[in-house]
This record gives sequence, C-alpha cells and structure tokens, in this order.
Amino acid sequence: MSPTFRDAPVHAGPGHTAVLLVNLGTPDEATPAAVRRYLGEFLHDHRVVELSRWLWCPILHGVILPLRSGKVARNYASIWTPEGSPLLAYSKKLAAAMQHALPDLPVRLAMRYGNPSVPSVLRALEAEGMTRLLVLPLYPQYSASTSASVLDAVAQEIATWRRVPDLRFVADYHDDAGWLDAVEARIRAHWDLHGRGDRLLFSFHGLPQRFERAGDPYPRQCEAGARALAARLGLADGEWLLTYQSRFGREKWLEPATDKTLEQLAREGVKTVDVVCPGFAVDCLETLEEIAVQNAEIFRHAGGGELRYIGALNHEPGHVAALAALARRHLQGWPH
Repeated sequence: MSPTFRDAPVHAGPGHTAVLLVNLGTPDEATPAAVRRYLGEFLHDHRVVELSRWLWCPILHGVILPLRSGKVARNYASIWTPEGSPLLAYSKKLAAAMQHALPDLPVRLAMRYGNPSVPSVLRALEAEGMTRLLVLPLYPQYSASTSASVLDAVAQEIATWRRVPDLRFVADYHDDAGWLDAVEARIRAHWDLHGRGDRLLFSFHGLPQRFERAGDPYPRQCEAGARALAARLGLADGEWLLTYQSRFGREKWLEPATDKTLEQLAREGVKTVDVVCPGFAVDCLETLEEIAVQNAEIFRHAGGGELRYIGALNHEPGHVAALAALARRHLQGWPH
C-alpha cells in the first residue's frame, strides 16, 4: 500500500526559518490521572525503555503505572506553582527570552512527552510557512534516550508532510563555551551569596549501564563537562565529585549514585555539600524535589549537615545568550 501524505499548505515566497526548542515534558496537572498519562507516554518510548513491548507493556500498565502514579503525583504537587509545572513554566520563560534574543526568527517550544506536543507545534509552524527548521533539544549532553528521541518525534511528524522542511539538529552542547560560562557564573553567584560548601557535586540524570556499553556518549560528555567546570572554578581533585541520580528499576545504572555518595560523605564527616545539576536546562521535579528535598534529607539522616542546591540556569541572561549564540551558529548559511 502506498504511503498517505498529509498535504501541506501552499505558501508563496521563499519560506521561513524557525527554531524549535524541545524539553522532556511534564504532566498537565499534579494528579494521579495526569501523571499516569504522562508516564505512560514517556515510558512507552523505545528509546527510554529498550525492552520488548510484549514484556514491557504488561509490567508498565499492570504494575508500574498503578503503583507509581499516585506517589509521583504527590511529588509533583509539592513543587507545583501558580503557573503550573516548574519545568513547563521555566521552559516557557526560556523560550520567550530566546524569542527576544532572536527577533528575526520564530522560536517555539515543544515537549517530547505531554503538551505542547512536538506534532502540534510543528503543524502550527508549517501553517505559518516554515520551510527551514533548527531543532534544539534542551539537553546539554547527548543520549539516545533524550536527544535522539526528540529527533524521532520530529521525523515521525514531518514524514507525513507533502513538503518536508530543510532540517538541522543540535545533538548536544556539553562543551560549548557560552554554556560553560553560564554554568560557571551560576555556581560562582551561589558561592558569593552563601560561601563554598565542603564539596561540590555535579549530579546528572542516570542511565542504565548497558546504554554506555552500546555506545551512548552520555557519560563521557557528563565527565567532560564536569571536569571543564571544575577546572574553571579552580577546584582540586577531592573538592568535587560527579554522580548520577534518578535510578529506576533493578538493573545496573551509571555510578556513583548521588544518594549513596551523599551518605558516604556524611559518614566521612562532610557537613556542607553544594549540588548542581548541569544536565537540566530548567528546574523540574528531579532538581526541586529529588535533589533539594529527598537527597537533602538523605544527607541529613546519614549525619551530614546542609545540602545547598544550586538552581538550574532557567531563563537567566547568560543561559539565553549561550543558547541564542548556539542557534545562530547552527543557522549559518540559511537565509532568514
């Protein structure tokens, strides 16, 4: 059977270039039903869970979603704001600031899972006459489970179009000088206000170890970025550590784990730990609740003192400038 293509609107003129920012996503509400819908979409992604659907779907729908949705909803409720989910609220502010920094281009925001969805935002851009597209996932470090999944979603949508746009894709920016400048400035600003802790932890989202064995560059990029930042901050070995958070399931994940490292530091007599999460472009459940609340409690209960979470870059001017400059470099050669 021949494929069916959705006819695109016919536009006169040279067409338009657009920038699409994509973040992970969030539930629409902090309720078990909304969380279940969100987690169902997220955990159905083959890039996220690389198991046979025959094996995985019964586990997901029969065990994980019924048991976890209520607990995760309570965690979301604890950080929910009048503007909604922090991830969506901060991502919108970042996109608005990016639009101000790139006034000659439409800048749009989509979520890989949840709303606004990648297909809906792409269709709106298509209706506006977009014929050239730069996709900028808000993941500084590349992983097949994040950056590649964004490309999957974009490709799946435009595969149905009659006229496919010119396409460029930013795979990662973990070593971008402007981004490193922004993270360094964020840490120094925290130290100027609160002083330096006994240790600085760079906590990144974890991955199953088999992803690395399969060739995923994510851990190497995390290490390269952390080392570059430590060098910029003048930290000696032993004054900083790299850890991985957000383990899920029983298989082996990247190590050392953030929570286990904090317990060990507490046993060693460390009283004050600063934690920064350079893998998260904006603050979200994994930073505001998992790190700033759960892991702070783990550290205290193990005998430590204060865990000071250093907030994400969000829509700070240095972050906006870095991403705008990154976009302009990748747009070179295209007429605007």
